[in-house]
Amino acid sequence: MTDLVTLAELGVPLAAIGGAAYARHAHPAAYWSTVGLPLSVARLLASYSSTMDACGLTVEPSRWRALAVRATTRREIRPVPPRRGVIRPNSTGLRVRLRLAPGQEPADVAASAERLRHAWGVHAVYVRDVKPGVVELRLVGYDVLRKVRMPRRVDSGLLRVAVALREDATAFVRDYRAVPHELVLGATLSGKSMYLRHLITSLAAQPVALVGIDCKRGVELAPFSLRLSALATDPDEAAELLPVLVKEMEDRYDLIKARQGIAPGTPDEEITSDVWGLPDSERPVPIVLFVDEVAELFLVATRKDEERRDEMVTHLIRLAQLGRAAGIYLEVCGQRFGAELGKGATMLRAQLTGRVCHRVNDEASAKMALGDIAPEAVDAACSIAPELPGLAVVGDTSGGWSRIRTPYLSLADAAATCRESAHLAPDVPALTPFRPYVPPVPAEASGTATVPRPVTE
Repeated sequence: MTDLVTLAELGVPLAAIGGAAYARHAHPAAYWSTVGLPLSVARLLASYSSTMDACGLTVEPSRWRALAVRATTRREIRPVPPRRGVIRPNSTGLRVRLRLAPGQEPADVAASAERLRHAWGVHAVYVRDVKPGVVELRLVGYDVLRKVRMPRRVDSGLLRVAVALREDATAFVRDYRAVPHELVLGATLSGKSMYLRHLITSLAAQPVALVGIDCKRGVELAPFSLRLSALATDPDEAAELLPVLVKEMEDRYDLIKARQGIAPGTPDEEITSDVWGLPDSERPVPIVLFVDEVAELFLVATRKDEERRDEMVTHLIRLAQLGRAAGIYLEVCGQRFGAELGKGATMLRAQLTGRVCHRVNDEASAKMALGDIAPEAVDAACSIAPELPGLAVVGDTSGGWSRIRTPYLSLADAAATCRESAHLAPDVPALTPFRPYVPPVPAEASGTATVPRPVTE
């Protein structure tokens, strides 16, 4: 009888422990808000001084503080940790600011991030420099990239769109004015197309002209035709479209010269101003060019194809070098992008400031994207598992990099978004001949429209 009572008494705590373990695995956000957050806060408050001392982040107290301790107490004078601010919890973790002691730097705290993670029982710890002498610790309670939930509040604007979630639970914002051109690499089913869908659907609601080059007969970009200002679906059409974009860029430079009084014979390379210095009434609309499977533009079979390839590559390089000031931005996508593609490939890649590398088939492909800007990010890109589509490593020429993951967006939903915003497509006269023709969607007998099945995921 006593054994039965003991088992009955243990039944409730065992069930609670089992429920918490299940919630931690199946619903990490709920587990963090109910269990993980109070435990981590308690650990931080109870062990803050000892943890900082073990990590080597304490310093000797000032002379006045030592004298005050000796005068008021008889306890031993111990090194003091950085002054801690108010703990700010949120749905994914918590934040706390530290005021560094004289002689410390943010790199000292960043070097101890892994120790802090284990001491306080969180998934990861990230350090951000707020201002001189102050850093912010961002503690992430669980793996936010396993099931992506975008933040509710995102700092967006014209040519600033949130397309993915960073590993520190902040939004990855693609800012074309800060990073004008970008290279996106990824193997088949790595999530490269999903990243592209989010870019297009986010820009579709803005006064931006979207231009696409999809040499896979348009299977990736054709569903967004209603919102595109121009679309080329094979190398022949691309060879006709790119010179038009270059001519549009040159016309915009002429407009800048005329407005700002620059001599007509001044070379384009010597003009430092851009279209954003023009009045709103005279400023041409920005143009974002999406190039899917860029390798198709480099492949040649005959001598005639080689001449056409050289012309297209030259036009792309000119757009990458001079397009930013004219309000023309490039988003180049592919599975591989290296010198083996042919003449001009390396020169074009050097002009693409932003880099996004999804799962690739070999280390060489990762080095093509990240090796020249953040060598330590190559290993992170090579370790992406196939069962995590949309996970990528993003970097730029500053050397910084981080992991991101794009939330799932079906092709049908992305096409519907572009269809609803079709009226926002700006009129660019030079691109009118390349405007894709979209036949009307037939209606079934029941009166509902037929939704096309996604071609790729």
